[in-house]
Amino acid sequence: MSFRISLAALLCAAMLTSAEAQEKFRVYFGTYTDEVSKGIYQSELNLKDGSLSEPTLAGETSSPSFLAFHPNGKFLYAVNERDASVSALAIDDTTGKLTVLNSQPSQGGAPCHLIVDPTGKNVLAANYSGGSCICIPIKADGSLDKASSFQQHVGKRINGHSIHVDPANKFALCCDLGLDKVIVYAFDADKGTLTPHGAFDTPQGSGPRHFAWHPDGTTAYINGESNLTIIACDYNADKGLLTQTQVLSTLPTDVKRNGGSTAETVVHPSGRFVYVSNRDPYNSIAIFSLDQQTRKLTAVGHQSTGVKTPRNFAIEPTGQYMLVANQSGGNVIVFRIDQTTGELSPTSISVKVPNPVCVRFMAIK
Repeated sequence: MSFRISLAALLCAAMLTSAEAQEKFRVYFGTYTDEVSKGIYQSELNLKDGSLSEPTLAGETSSPSFLAFHPNGKFLYAVNERDASVSALAIDDTTGKLTVLNSQPSQGGAPCHLIVDPTGKNVLAANYSGGSCICIPIKADGSLDKASSFQQHVGKRINGHSIHVDPANKFALCCDLGLDKVIVYAFDADKGTLTPHGAFDTPQGSGPRHFAWHPDGTTAYINGESNLTIIACDYNADKGLLTQTQVLSTLPTDVKRNGGSTAETVVHPSGRFVYVSNRDPYNSIAIFSLDQQTRKLTAVGHQSTGVKTPRNFAIEPTGQYMLVANQSGGNVIVFRIDQTTGELSPTSISVKVPNPVCVRFMAIK
């Protein structure tokens, strides 16, 4: 355990040192399009004071609710939730503007999450309606080829909500909210195939939604959308096996639950803190600290200032600031992160983004 933590600390320190050389990050915002929102927006985050520049439209595409970068930084991929497709967009190095290359059908309704595997060879996406996941190869020019693998979930209620690959790129894990399972697939990046391998059962009624790795890759965190919880798991990389270690509520102890849901879970780049967003009617970010020896989570508190239906949120790579996408608030707000306690301090910085859903950072070259 001590060796694992020491190695993780060294890796985290190296990543943070590299990120701290940046003065600004370009930020992309995925949205639900309507008469106001036209696609993906971009802004610049200044690390000196946490300020955000006025967002501008980076590229037009239909309801790009979630975004993912190619490892080479030249391409961005988006799920088009209302069109049941996945789009590839080229990034202009100078302006950050996006040019649509092409799209491919997701082969399922309401694709709501995607990633690019670390090799940059494939996009993996989860379809909410109908419960499925798909692998789409990436061509040399960044455009998308026809799907190479599709997996249909089976059950009375099926809702694929996110998909992730493990640090070794050996297994893909898909959260299915309806099944109360994280379905595990053996993943072959060269062939672009997903092969059923097993499943992890989350507590009944939890509704697993999103998934986040600790930087060392041996621990994972899942937010239960339906019962407002965070589920901590150990991960066996050889077997692709998750083992539950803790389940904690994301609400204050003095709050009696009345509806509501969680949306996102994020681990701080240092690996010391974990955060979960609580949507209406609670409208807050739940804060947890992680004991570096025992790996036990402890509730630290909640931050609700300016938070209104927080969907996705993200922490920039240096770990100083958190940006929260307020879906019904129509804005993105900035919190400063206390590096000792993990607590969030309001900065009063806010920019208007119509129907914001996703926040993603890119280093400016």
